[in-house]
Amino acid sequence: MNKTLTISPSPHIAQGDSVQKIMYKVIFALSPALIWSFIVFGLPAIFVTATSVLTCLIAEWLIQKFLLRTTPSIKDGSAILTGILLAMNVPGNIPLWIVIIGALVSIGIGKMAFGGLGQNVFNPALTGRVFLLISFPVQMTTWPNVTKTVVDATTEATPLNIIKEGLKNGKPLTELTNQIPDYTDLFFGNLSGSLGEISTILLLLGFGYMLIRKVISWHIPVTVLGTIFVFTGVLWLANPDRFMDPVFHILTGGAMLGAIFMATDMVTSPMTKKGQIIFSIGIGVITVCIRTWGAYPEGISFAILIMNAFTPLINNYIKPKRFGEKQNGKA
Repeated sequence: MNKTLTISPSPHIAQGDSVQKIMYKVIFALSPALIWSFIVFGLPAIFVTATSVLTCLIAEWLIQKFLLRTTPSIKDGSAILTGILLAMNVPGNIPLWIVIIGALVSIGIGKMAFGGLGQNVFNPALTGRVFLLISFPVQMTTWPNVTKTVVDATTEATPLNIIKEGLKNGKPLTELTNQIPDYTDLFFGNLSGSLGEISTILLLLGFGYMLIRKVISWHIPVTVLGTIFVFTGVLWLANPDRFMDPVFHILTGGAMLGAIFMATDMVTSPMTKKGQIIFSIGIGVITVCIRTWGAYPEGISFAILIMNAFTPLINNYIKPKRFGEKQNGKA
Protein backbone atom coordinates (compact mmCIF):
# COMPACT_ATOMS: atom_id res chain seq x y z
CA MET A 1 0.00 0.00 0.00
CA ASN A 2 1.36 3.39 -0.99
CA LYS A 3 1.32 5.99 1.76
CA THR A 4 1.63 9.71 1.19
CA LEU A 5 3.85 11.75 3.48
CA THR A 6 2.32 15.19 3.88
CA ILE A 7 4.79 18.02 4.41
CA SER A 8 3.29 21.23 5.78
CA PRO A 9 4.57 24.42 7.43
CA SER A 10 4.36 25.12 11.15
CA PRO A 11 2.51 25.24 13.46
CA HIS A 12 2.47 21.45 13.77
CA ILE A 13 -0.26 20.56 16.24
CA ALA A 14 -0.42 17.26 18.12
CA GLN A 15 -2.46 15.87 21.04
CA GLY A 16 -5.79 16.18 19.25
CA ASP A 17 -5.59 19.96 18.91
CA SER A 18 -5.93 21.93 15.71
CA VAL A 19 -4.83 25.36 14.56
CA GLN A 20 -8.42 26.53 14.87
CA LYS A 21 -8.75 25.29 18.46
CA ILE A 22 -5.45 26.90 19.44
CA MET A 23 -6.42 30.26 17.91
CA TYR A 24 -9.77 30.38 19.65
CA LYS A 25 -8.22 29.41 22.98
CA VAL A 26 -5.86 32.38 22.67
CA ILE A 27 -8.80 34.63 21.72
CA PHE A 28 -10.66 33.39 24.79
CA ALA A 29 -7.60 34.11 26.96
CA LEU A 30 -7.49 37.67 25.58
CA SER A 31 -11.19 38.26 26.18
CA PRO A 32 -11.06 39.50 29.82
CA ALA A 33 -8.49 42.21 29.01
CA LEU A 34 -10.30 43.12 25.79
CA ILE A 35 -13.67 43.44 27.54
CA TRP A 36 -12.05 45.59 30.24
CA SER A 37 -10.67 47.90 27.55
CA PHE A 38 -14.23 48.26 26.20
CA ILE A 39 -15.43 49.22 29.68
CA VAL A 40 -12.61 51.72 30.16
CA PHE A 41 -12.53 53.31 26.70
CA GLY A 42 -16.16 52.76 25.69
CA LEU A 43 -17.56 52.65 22.16
CA PRO A 44 -14.39 53.93 20.43
CA ALA A 45 -12.52 50.81 21.59
CA ILE A 46 -15.29 48.57 20.29
CA PHE A 47 -15.23 50.33 16.92
CA VAL A 48 -11.43 50.06 16.72
CA THR A 49 -11.50 46.32 17.48
CA ALA A 50 -14.40 45.58 15.14
CA THR A 51 -12.75 47.53 12.31
CA SER A 52 -9.44 45.78 12.82
CA VAL A 53 -10.92 42.28 12.92
CA LEU A 54 -13.27 42.85 9.98
CA THR A 55 -10.50 44.33 7.82
CA CYS A 56 -8.16 41.42 8.62
CA LEU A 57 -10.85 38.88 7.69
CA ILE A 58 -11.73 40.60 4.42
CA ALA A 59 -8.09 41.17 3.45
CA GLU A 60 -7.12 37.55 4.09
CA TRP A 61 -10.14 36.21 2.18
CA LEU A 62 -9.49 38.43 -0.84
CA ILE A 63 -5.76 37.66 -0.97
CA GLN A 64 -6.27 33.91 -0.68
CA LYS A 65 -9.16 33.87 -3.14
CA PHE A 66 -7.82 36.10 -5.90
CA LEU A 67 -4.03 36.37 -5.48
CA LEU A 68 -2.85 33.10 -3.95
CA ARG A 69 -5.66 31.13 -5.62
CA THR A 70 -6.11 28.99 -2.51
CA THR A 71 -9.15 28.10 -0.46
CA PRO A 72 -9.79 30.90 2.08
CA SER A 73 -9.04 29.77 5.62
CA ILE A 74 -10.50 32.63 7.64
CA LYS A 75 -12.44 30.15 9.78
CA ASP A 76 -9.21 29.03 11.48
CA GLY A 77 -9.33 32.13 13.71
CA SER A 78 -5.84 33.40 12.91
CA ALA A 79 -7.11 36.52 11.10
CA ILE A 80 -9.47 37.26 13.99
CA LEU A 81 -6.62 36.91 16.48
CA THR A 82 -4.40 39.19 14.38
CA GLY A 83 -7.17 41.80 14.27
CA ILE A 84 -7.69 41.67 18.04
CA LEU A 85 -3.97 41.88 18.80
CA LEU A 86 -3.54 44.82 16.43
CA ALA A 87 -6.46 46.60 18.10
CA MET A 88 -4.94 45.98 21.52
CA ASN A 89 -1.70 47.61 20.33
CA VAL A 90 -3.24 50.95 19.33
CA PRO A 91 -4.89 53.79 21.29
CA GLY A 92 -8.64 53.59 21.83
CA ASN A 93 -9.17 56.96 20.15
CA ILE A 94 -7.19 56.32 16.96
CA PRO A 95 -8.98 57.16 13.67
CA LEU A 96 -10.54 54.08 12.07
CA TRP A 97 -8.92 54.70 8.69
CA ILE A 98 -5.53 54.25 10.33
CA VAL A 99 -6.73 50.98 11.86
CA ILE A 100 -7.73 49.78 8.38
CA ILE A 101 -4.25 50.56 7.05
CA GLY A 102 -2.65 48.72 9.95
CA ALA A 103 -4.84 45.67 9.42
CA LEU A 104 -4.06 45.59 5.69
CA VAL A 105 -0.33 45.74 6.45
CA SER A 106 -0.65 43.05 9.13
CA ILE A 107 -2.36 40.60 6.79
CA GLY A 108 -0.98 41.64 3.40
CA ILE A 109 2.67 42.19 4.35
CA GLY A 110 3.09 40.53 7.72
CA LYS A 111 1.31 37.29 6.85
CA MET A 112 0.14 36.61 3.29
CA ALA A 113 3.25 37.98 1.55
CA PHE A 114 5.11 35.00 3.02
CA GLY A 115 2.45 32.52 1.92
CA GLY A 116 0.02 32.59 4.82
CA LEU A 117 -0.22 31.10 8.29
CA GLY A 118 2.81 29.06 9.26
CA GLN A 119 5.14 30.64 6.73
CA ASN A 120 5.37 34.21 8.02
CA VAL A 121 8.66 35.24 9.63
CA PHE A 122 7.34 38.18 11.64
CA ASN A 123 4.37 38.50 13.97
CA PRO A 124 1.63 39.96 11.71
CA ALA A 125 -0.05 42.17 14.32
CA LEU A 126 3.27 43.68 15.40
CA THR A 127 4.22 44.25 11.77
CA GLY A 128 1.09 46.38 11.39
CA ARG A 129 1.63 48.09 14.73
CA VAL A 130 5.22 49.12 13.99
CA PHE A 131 4.24 50.29 10.50
CA LEU A 132 1.59 52.55 12.04
CA LEU A 133 3.95 53.80 14.74
CA ILE A 134 6.52 54.86 12.14
CA SER A 135 3.95 56.23 9.66
CA PHE A 136 1.56 57.94 12.10
CA PRO A 137 3.60 58.70 15.25
CA VAL A 138 1.28 61.44 16.52
CA GLN A 139 -1.93 59.42 16.26
CA MET A 140 -0.21 56.32 17.66
CA THR A 141 1.02 58.19 20.74
CA THR A 142 -2.11 60.22 21.51
CA TRP A 143 -3.91 58.50 24.35
CA PRO A 144 -7.39 59.12 25.81
CA ASN A 145 -7.33 60.41 29.37
CA VAL A 146 -8.57 57.76 31.80
CA THR A 147 -9.37 58.53 35.42
CA LYS A 148 -10.79 55.71 37.50
CA THR A 149 -12.31 53.98 34.45
CA VAL A 150 -13.89 57.19 33.13
CA VAL A 151 -12.64 58.36 29.73
CA ASP A 152 -12.09 62.08 29.33
CA ALA A 153 -12.19 63.80 25.96
CA THR A 154 -8.69 65.15 26.51
CA THR A 155 -5.50 63.20 25.94
CA GLU A 156 -2.53 62.47 28.14
CA ALA A 157 0.81 60.70 28.10
CA THR A 158 1.36 57.14 29.28
CA PRO A 159 3.59 56.52 32.32
CA LEU A 160 6.46 55.50 30.02
CA ASN A 161 6.03 58.72 28.01
CA ILE A 162 5.99 60.84 31.15
CA ILE A 163 9.22 59.33 32.46
CA LYS A 164 10.97 59.33 29.07
CA GLU A 165 10.13 62.91 28.13
CA GLY A 166 10.64 64.22 31.66
CA LEU A 167 14.14 62.81 31.96
CA LYS A 168 14.93 64.05 28.46
CA ASN A 169 13.95 67.55 29.58
CA GLY A 170 16.09 67.36 32.70
CA LYS A 171 13.34 66.92 35.29
CA PRO A 172 14.18 64.96 38.46
CA LEU A 173 12.79 61.45 38.67
CA THR A 174 11.14 62.12 42.04
CA GLU A 175 9.01 64.85 40.44
CA LEU A 176 8.06 62.63 37.50
CA THR A 177 6.94 59.70 39.65
CA ASN A 178 4.31 61.96 41.22
CA GLN A 179 2.71 62.33 37.79
CA ILE A 180 2.10 58.65 37.15
CA PRO A 181 -0.54 56.32 38.65
CA ASP A 182 0.42 54.25 41.66
CA TYR A 183 1.24 50.59 41.18
CA THR A 184 -2.23 49.47 42.25
CA ASP A 185 -3.76 51.39 39.35
CA LEU A 186 -1.09 50.05 37.02
CA PHE A 187 -1.87 46.50 38.11
CA PHE A 188 -5.65 46.70 37.94
CA GLY A 189 -5.97 48.99 34.94
CA ASN A 190 -6.67 52.65 35.63
CA LEU A 191 -4.25 54.35 33.25
CA SER A 192 -3.89 55.58 29.70
CA GLY A 193 -2.34 53.54 26.93
CA SER A 194 -3.18 51.09 24.19
CA LEU A 195 -6.19 48.82 24.63
CA GLY A 196 -3.94 45.96 25.75
CA GLU A 197 -1.76 47.93 28.17
CA ILE A 198 -4.26 48.81 30.84
CA SER A 199 -4.82 45.70 32.95
CA THR A 200 -1.94 43.55 34.11
CA ILE A 201 -4.12 41.30 36.24
CA LEU A 202 -6.42 40.34 33.35
CA LEU A 203 -3.49 39.62 31.05
CA LEU A 204 -2.05 37.38 33.77
CA LEU A 205 -5.45 35.68 34.02
CA GLY A 206 -5.23 34.89 30.31
CA PHE A 207 -1.66 33.66 30.80
CA GLY A 208 -2.81 31.27 33.51
CA TYR A 209 -5.59 29.94 31.29
CA MET A 210 -3.20 29.26 28.39
CA LEU A 211 -0.75 27.49 30.71
CA ILE A 212 -3.50 25.27 32.10
CA ARG A 213 -4.78 24.46 28.62
CA LYS A 214 -1.20 23.92 27.42
CA VAL A 215 -1.55 26.44 24.63
CA ILE A 216 1.86 27.86 25.56
CA SER A 217 4.63 27.03 28.01
CA TRP A 218 6.05 29.34 30.65
CA HIS A 219 9.47 29.68 29.03
CA ILE A 220 8.95 32.74 26.80
CA PRO A 221 6.72 34.95 29.02
CA VAL A 222 8.63 34.28 32.22
CA THR A 223 12.03 34.72 30.57
CA VAL A 224 11.04 37.95 28.79
CA LEU A 225 9.58 39.50 31.94
CA GLY A 226 12.40 38.11 34.08
CA THR A 227 15.04 39.61 31.80
CA ILE A 228 13.31 43.00 31.84
CA PHE A 229 13.05 42.80 35.64
CA VAL A 230 16.72 41.88 36.17
CA PHE A 231 18.12 44.36 33.62
CA THR A 232 16.06 47.31 34.89
CA GLY A 233 16.73 46.22 38.47
CA VAL A 234 20.48 46.47 37.91
CA LEU A 235 20.09 49.93 36.36
CA TRP A 236 17.84 51.06 39.21
CA LEU A 237 20.23 49.82 41.88
CA ALA A 238 23.13 51.50 40.10
CA ASN A 239 21.35 54.87 39.85
CA PRO A 240 17.86 55.14 41.40
CA ASP A 241 17.81 58.87 40.64
CA ARG A 242 17.97 58.17 36.92
CA PHE A 243 16.24 54.84 36.34
CA MET A 244 12.79 53.58 37.33
CA ASP A 245 12.48 50.42 39.41
CA PRO A 246 11.84 47.04 37.73
CA VAL A 247 8.24 46.74 38.94
CA PHE A 248 7.38 49.90 37.02
CA HIS A 249 8.81 48.45 33.82
CA ILE A 250 6.87 45.21 34.19
CA LEU A 251 3.52 46.91 34.89
CA THR A 252 3.70 49.62 32.22
CA GLY A 253 3.64 49.68 28.45
CA GLY A 254 3.23 46.53 26.42
CA ALA A 255 5.53 44.30 28.46
CA MET A 256 2.77 41.97 29.65
CA LEU A 257 0.83 41.87 26.39
CA GLY A 258 4.00 41.38 24.36
CA ALA A 259 5.52 38.71 26.57
CA ILE A 260 2.34 36.66 26.99
CA PHE A 261 0.47 37.00 23.71
CA MET A 262 2.89 38.28 21.05
CA ALA A 263 6.28 36.71 21.71
CA THR A 264 4.64 33.29 22.23
CA ASP A 265 3.33 33.12 18.66
CA MET A 266 4.19 29.52 17.77
CA VAL A 267 5.00 30.36 14.15
CA THR A 268 7.54 33.12 14.81
CA SER A 269 9.19 31.80 17.99
CA PRO A 270 11.79 29.01 18.32
CA MET A 271 10.77 25.38 18.54
CA THR A 272 12.97 24.22 21.43
CA LYS A 273 12.81 25.32 25.06
CA LYS A 274 16.48 26.33 25.03
CA GLY A 275 15.90 28.32 21.86
CA GLN A 276 12.88 30.01 23.38
CA ILE A 277 14.91 31.13 26.39
CA ILE A 278 17.63 32.64 24.18
CA PHE A 279 14.92 34.28 22.05
CA SER A 280 13.24 35.70 25.16
CA ILE A 281 16.43 37.05 26.72
CA GLY A 282 17.05 38.91 23.47
CA ILE A 283 13.56 40.43 23.60
CA GLY A 284 14.02 41.55 27.20
CA VAL A 285 17.43 43.11 26.63
CA ILE A 286 16.39 44.95 23.46
CA THR A 287 13.19 46.19 25.10
CA VAL A 288 15.08 47.74 28.01
CA CYS A 289 17.72 49.25 25.73
CA ILE A 290 15.07 50.97 23.60
CA ARG A 291 13.08 52.13 26.62
CA THR A 292 16.18 53.49 28.32
CA TRP A 293 18.34 54.86 25.53
CA GLY A 294 16.23 54.73 22.36
CA ALA A 295 14.02 57.31 20.72
CA TYR A 296 10.77 55.57 21.66
CA PRO A 297 9.46 55.16 25.22
CA GLU A 298 8.35 51.59 24.44
CA GLY A 299 10.46 48.96 22.76
CA ILE A 300 8.90 45.52 23.08
CA SER A 301 7.27 45.57 19.63
CA PHE A 302 10.60 46.29 17.94
CA ALA A 303 12.33 43.75 20.20
CA ILE A 304 9.95 40.93 19.27
CA LEU A 305 10.21 41.66 15.54
CA ILE A 306 14.01 41.78 15.74
CA MET A 307 14.13 38.44 17.52
CA ASN A 308 11.56 37.01 15.06
CA ALA A 309 14.23 37.58 12.41
CA PHE A 310 16.66 35.49 14.46
CA THR A 311 14.22 32.62 15.00
CA PRO A 312 15.27 30.65 11.89
CA LEU A 313 18.91 30.99 12.96
CA ILE A 314 18.09 29.84 16.49
CA ASN A 315 16.12 26.88 15.13
CA ASN A 316 19.02 25.98 12.86
CA TYR A 317 21.64 25.84 15.61
CA ILE A 318 19.51 24.69 18.54
CA LYS A 319 17.64 21.59 17.48
CA PRO A 320 15.84 18.91 19.47
CA LYS A 321 17.56 15.54 19.76
CA ARG A 322 16.71 13.27 16.89
CA PHE A 323 14.83 10.10 17.66
CA GLY A 324 17.34 7.28 18.15
CA GLU A 325 20.33 9.63 18.50
CA LYS A 326 23.23 8.19 20.43
CA GLN A 327 24.06 9.72 23.76
CA ASN A 328 27.20 8.76 25.72
CA GLY A 329 27.83 5.97 23.27
CA LYS A 330 24.37 4.46 23.76
CA ALA A 331 21.47 4.49 21.32
